Formats: sequence, structure tokens, C-alpha cells
Amino acid sequence: MNTMMKRGLLAAVLLGPTGAVADSFSATIAAGHPPVFRWVQMLDEAFVPAVEAALEGSEYSISFSRQYGGAIAGVGEELEAVEAGLAELGTCQSLFDPAKLAVQNVTYYTPFVSADVRQIGTLMHRLQVEDPAMQKSYEDNGVVYIGAPMVLDDYLLMTNFPVTSLADLDGKKIGAPGAALNWLSGTGAVGVSGNLTTYYNELKTGVFDGVIVFGSAALPSKLYEVAPYITRAGLGAQYAGSICANVDWYDSLPEEVRAALTEAADATADWYVGSLEAAVENAFTVMGENGATITDASDELRAALGRDHGQRGQGLGRGSGCAGPARHRGAADLHGANACGRRGPAA
Repeated sequence: MNTMMKRGLLAAVLLGPTGAVADSFSATIAAGHPPVFRWVQMLDEAFVPAVEAALEGSEYSISFSRQYGGAIAGVGEELEAVEAGLAELGTCQSLFDPAKLAVQNVTYYTPFVSADVRQIGTLMHRLQVEDPAMQKSYEDNGVVYIGAPMVLDDYLLMTNFPVTSLADLDGKKIGAPGAALNWLSGTGAVGVSGNLTTYYNELKTGVFDGVIVFGSAALPSKLYEVAPYITRAGLGAQYAGSICANVDWYDSLPEEVRAALTEAADATADWYVGSLEAAVENAFTVMGENGATITDASDELRAALGRDHGQRGQGLGRGSGCAGPARHRGAADLHGANACGRRGPAA
């Protein structure tokens, strides 16, 4: 075979039938939590397959390296890992970055919001896309919002002691994530920062007497084994984070690839909420079958929480987003989601 023919064959292989050189990109995805949790499962089960499907037949492809469970970034370190370029994509969790992504935590500053995870997810996605303050938070930290809001079902209290009144919380050590610590202000409980990866052992060893958590994660974490008293107080569904991308990497991508990421994130959001909705009731059923005592907080208890926090100007009943740091478009829109307007029963 002469040199000219060899060159022709090589060009044919490289260019393919369309005559275009195929571009393959690589992306590391970081998540501090392990894959047992839904917001990590969604990456493998929904996001990556949706990206691949969106790019199928195009001249582009992305190969993914999954780095979960703290492999390159611990819980709450994902934003920094993506910003630094250690990962191209990650679960940027505003819940654990309240200083850097303050406005994204708007739901945590307006407790007793709607328990409708789909409603909260839809609203928060719209705010990320349209609200300048939220967009600036991402820009200031060198990342781009991709989508797939990580909404969490109605928060509740799980303890190793029964809770029938506010007095039962006095002096008890209660673990809570990020901005949710504010909810404990004035209850008499001692709020301690924590997260799902350590709750079980901290409850088992007596570091915590209870935790603020949500049912769909309490089940796979088996928290009912060490905190069998579940008190549902209607704290509401919350927004905890989304998939984000390193801005330099994202800006280097062709428009078609960027569109594929957004399209995949939309599909992932649908998968996530559908999976979450199906899991919530099952979680309470299974925990009850395994010995958990599940009660709804009385109107008296919720009213006591409301009065106590109203006097202190923050925390559970007041919903500090209505008059505090979250007083911007996000808090106003949450009024429409029945947030600040439903802070527990009247005293």
C-alpha cells in the first residue's frame, strides 16, 4: 500500500462518514455522599445515561469518571472541588455551603414550607435560571448551574427519647445539617452540625440524642435503629443543591454538548422527584414495621415552637427568610408555595 493510500484510509477513519472529526470530552463527577442516597444515584441512573442519549448520533461524546463517597471531595466540599477543577461536575450542595451559596438556602430560612417536593423543585429550578442573585452566587464561585434540583422530603425529628412537648428537647443534643441548625434556636436543644454520613454512629455512641432529617434518607441510613422516635412537625420539603459544572470547562464545550447537559439535567430532575415521591410513604411504612414509633407533633407543640421563635426573631416558627437574609425574590416566590404563610398553627 503506497503512502498516499495510507493517508487516505487514515483520514477516512478519523473523519468518519460525516467528514467531521469526533470530539470526546472527559468529566469527573464528584459527590461527597455515597451512592446509597438518591441525589448520588441520580447521577448514574439518570444523568449520565441521559447525556449519552442526547449526544448519540452527534460528533461529540463525554466519558465520565464517577468519584463518590468522599473519593475526591467530602460532604460540603463538592462546590470547592468543582471550582478548583478537581472535578468538572458535582453535586454542589448549598445546604453545606451557606456562606457561599446563601440565597440558594432560601427554603431553609422559611421552614414550614410546602411538603410538595415537585413544587419546591420546580420553583427552585426557575429561580436558579432566572434570579440574578442566585446566578451571581454561582459565578462568584467559578461554577455554572446545570440543573436537577436536589429537593428533600418533609423534614422531621428522630430521637432516642419520646417528644411530646417542647420541654422534652431541653438540653438534648440534636444534629442538623447546615442552615437547618437555625431551626433549633430557642428550643432548649443544643444544635450540633452534622450530616447523614455520620448520624448513625453519632446517635449510637451518644454524641447526639436526635437528629433533624427526612424520611427518605432515614430509611437507607437505618436511623430508626438508633433513634426510634419519629416526630413529624411539618417542617417542609427543602432545596439542598443541584448539579453544577466548572465554568472554564463548561465554557470550552460546544453548544451542542452544553445543551445535552441541560437536557439531561431536566430528565434527571423528573427521575429524581418521581423516585422520591414513591419512596417517602414506603420509608415510614418500613420504619414503622421495624419498631419505630411515629407520631405527628401536636398543634400545641407546633404552636409552642412558633411562639418561642417569634419572640427570638429566628428559627422554626418565625421562618427567618421572611424578614432576614433570604428577603429577596426567592422568599417572595416561596410565599406562593405556602412557605412563610404557614408557620404552624396560631397560638
